[in-house]
Amino acid sequence: MKNLITILGPTATGKTKLATALAAMIGGEIISADSRQVYRGMDIGTGKDIEDYRFNGQDVPYHLIDIVDPGYEYNIFEYQKHFTAAFNDIVSRDKIPVLAGGSGLYLDAVINGYALTSVPEDAFLRKQLDRLSDDELREKLKSYGQLHNTTDLIERSRIIRAIEIKEYEKLNPNKVIDMPDIDSVTFGISYERQEIRQRITDRLVHRLNHGMIEEVEHLLGTGLKPEQLTFYGLEYKWLTLYVTGQILYDEMFANLNTAIHQFAKRQMTWFRRMEKKGTKIYWIDGAIPEENKLNAILKVLATVKF
Repeated sequence: MKNLITILGPTATGKTKLATALAAMIGGEIISADSRQVYRGMDIGTGKDIEDYRFNGQDVPYHLIDIVDPGYEYNIFEYQKHFTAAFNDIVSRDKIPVLAGGSGLYLDAVINGYALTSVPEDAFLRKQLDRLSDDELREKLKSYGQLHNTTDLIERSRIIRAIEIKEYEKLNPNKVIDMPDIDSVTFGISYERQEIRQRITDRLVHRLNHGMIEEVEHLLGTGLKPEQLTFYGLEYKWLTLYVTGQILYDEMFANLNTAIHQFAKRQMTWFRRMEKKGTKIYWIDGAIPEENKLNAILKVLATVKF
C-alpha cells in the first residue's frame, strides 16, 4: 500500500502550489524536501513562499521549514530524522503526507530509504566483503532480514554499503534512524528546456526587485560571516559577493542566472537517475492548467491504495 505522495521537479516549476492544492483536496499535509528552506530568515533566496501553503483561503499544514538557524550546516542524516518524525506525526492523525521539493538527495533518501547515511565506512569489514562474490554478498545481506530497499541488491557497492549499515546497526542500535518503510506514488513536473529557462530568469528578476538583496544584507547584518552565506550556494553565494563589493550587479546577475539554470539541469539528471534505479515517476506537463495537473494526479491516485 502507498503511504506517501511525492511532487518533485526542478526549480521554478510550481511544485509547492500544486502540492498544496492536492493536500487541501485529499486531507494531506506537506513535508518539504528542500535543503535550504530549513533555515529561518532565508526566505526569498530559497523560494520559501509561505503564501503558497494556502489554497482557497485554507491553510495547509507544512513541515521541515524554518527549523534551524542560518549558519548551521544541516545534513541529510538530520533531514531523515526530521522527516521520520513529521511522517509519523502526520499518519498518526490519519492524514496523508505529501512530500514536495526539488533537492534530489533528500527526495532520494526518503523514497529509496537511504536511512543511515551517518554510518561511517568500515575499512576492515569492506576488505573482508570484497573477497565475496556478488551472489554471496546478496545472500549475506538477505540474512539480516527484510530489506527496506530492494535496489540495494543490484549494485555491488550498494550491497556492501547496506551490509556495512546492518553491521553498524547491530553494534549501535541507538545511533541509527529507523526510517519508515516508504512506498511513494511520485509525480514530477516538467517544462520544455527553453520554458524552464525563461521561468527561472523571470523569477530571478522578480526576487531581486522584491527584497532578495536586502535579505542578504540583513543576514550579514545579524552577524553571519560572508563565507557562511556563500556556503549555501546559488543566490546566497552570488548576492554575498555583490553585497560585499566583490563583483558588480551585472556580473552577479549573469553568473547567478547561469548557475540556477545549471542547477535545474542537475536536478533533472538526478530525477532521471532515480528512474533508472527503479523509481516510477509520473511526469506532468508543467504548461497545462493547474486544474488539469490536479486531475492527472487524482486519476493516478484512484488506481492505487493508501
